[in-house]
Amino acid sequence: MAKIQVTILCLLACLTASAQRYEKVPFGDFEQWAVRYIKESQIIGGEEKTVYMLGPNDTIRGNVVYDYKNTIWSSSNVYAKVAGVTKTSTNVMPDDGPTGKCAKLVSQMASCKVAGLVNIKVLATGSIFWGETQEPVSSISNPYAVMSWGIPFTKRPKALIFNYKAKIPNTGRLVKSTTFRYSEFEGYDPFEVVFILQNRWEDAEGNIHAKRVGTAMCRVEKSSEGWVMDRRVPVIYGDARKSKDYKPYMDLITGYKNMYAFSSKGKKKLILEETWADPDCPVTHAIMWFSSGSCGAFIGALDNVFWVDELRLEY
Repeated sequence: MAKIQVTILCLLACLTASAQRYEKVPFGDFEQWAVRYIKESQIIGGEEKTVYMLGPNDTIRGNVVYDYKNTIWSSSNVYAKVAGVTKTSTNVMPDDGPTGKCAKLVSQMASCKVAGLVNIKVLATGSIFWGETQEPVSSISNPYAVMSWGIPFTKRPKALIFNYKAKIPNTGRLVKSTTFRYSEFEGYDPFEVVFILQNRWEDAEGNIHAKRVGTAMCRVEKSSEGWVMDRRVPVIYGDARKSKDYKPYMDLITGYKNMYAFSSKGKKKLILEETWADPDCPVTHAIMWFSSGSCGAFIGALDNVFWVDELRLEY
């Protein structure tokens, strides 16, 4: 009888394992990076700076716009040209992980000062996301507007899985640093992980509308002791507000992140995520985003560091 019970348990374990399928997210093992060497303007030193892009291994020299044809990823790394001054900022980079390379996302200050031309000092949160960034960036007044968020996607995964390591000083102080103002106030700044599935369509004017089909979001609120392996974030289909796991930060993005995308006519439009879809609604697009902060543009905790590795989707 004991042997029969063991055999049955083994069969059940095999059936469970076979029912689960894991698909690696493209470039989500972070073993491949394009390395760009961009020369900043002479008026701010003229140094050649390194900017990393998550995609096929490549070395790119010169102040050229990055070609996204072979990757679905962009990041908060910036090649900018503001008031004729070329400047870079890098707060996403490869680092050593448990099994090779990983992505390191850092919250830090970025500055550029040229008397009479430009004086920029902002808090930059390290982030990677599915989409593109319009280069060279010519203004930082609305950083979300230079990004095209999301990719065509029709699958229906059960969960997002990833490995991470976290360093959150959690001093209780946040910084708000925009182009012209700097201030500090009380608060905390957890890391943010976003994976949402949408059904998008366009109206006659080319405006982009969307329903939220699936929601997988979480926040990392404290430092970890080493690497946390196989963090699983389930996808909630339909109205996430009806789930016991719902948190306010899982709400619709309209009016929250002000995300943009290119319409079929090639124009940048605000994504109007207007309502929750039925659970069985078809999926047309997906947004994935990992960030070393969650307070929004130019606000956050200095020296937050978020290491991410081995992104997978469970089916």
